[in-house]
Amino acid sequence: MLLEGKTGLIMGVANKRSIAWGVTQSVRDAGARLILTYQNERLGENVRKLESELNNPLLYPCDVSSDDEIDQLMDAIAKDAGGLDFIVHALAFAPREALSGGYVDTTREAFRIALDVSAYSLVAVAKRAAPLMKDRDGSIVTLTYLGSERVVPGYNVMGVAKAALEASVRYLANDLGPDGIRVNAISAGPIKTLASSAVSGISGMVKMHVERAPLRRPTEIGEVGDTALFLASSLSRGITGEVVYVDGGYNVLGA
Repeated sequence: MLLEGKTGLIMGVANKRSIAWGVTQSVRDAGARLILTYQNERLGENVRKLESELNNPLLYPCDVSSDDEIDQLMDAIAKDAGGLDFIVHALAFAPREALSGGYVDTTREAFRIALDVSAYSLVAVAKRAAPLMKDRDGSIVTLTYLGSERVVPGYNVMGVAKAALEASVRYLANDLGPDGIRVNAISAGPIKTLASSAVSGISGMVKMHVERAPLRRPTEIGEVGDTALFLASSLSRGITGEVVYVDGGYNVLGA
């Protein structure tokens, strides 16, 4: 029970196929008290359907594109939970039209939205959560992908957003380290989820991964969840500012 007595915030659960749900299961099984957020009422319905599989989680709405909503979320957590020990940021979005064609065709508005939701939201959440995590050996974990450092057809502006997210991890790790808060990212292999369905060619990406990755199999949601558990626990107490790959070794290949 690595997380017994710990309180964690999971942001990004959409349904049972989401990576965030795999993380939720892993940290639940390790004894954590959970807080889940949802962007709007439609997604909130999906989250509430999963509530029975958790141990009385706290559920709050939060659209991370709104500073006011993040403020309200942290106020509610301070009141109802008293503090936070870890956060899992599993949020990313880009307009669908920006995930097809060429990156050169990305509009200014699509770029703004992708960077705001997929990268800046980590900064906004970390800033407001830091007072609730100070001196608690806190851990913040976010999700990224290899498209941040290599060209992946169809990933386009999301690759740029993930690159910004990874840079933010390093800067936040430096800023928050003195308060005992670690910040890391998990770079998972391609997984078919509601979010990844917006990326054209996701099926081909998974197929290529299985054919070429050293482990010759697809990345599983549970593997990502268990790595998030490790990063949220004291077992990783000396690790911060890092990108941990959970992709069957695909990232080590030259082509």
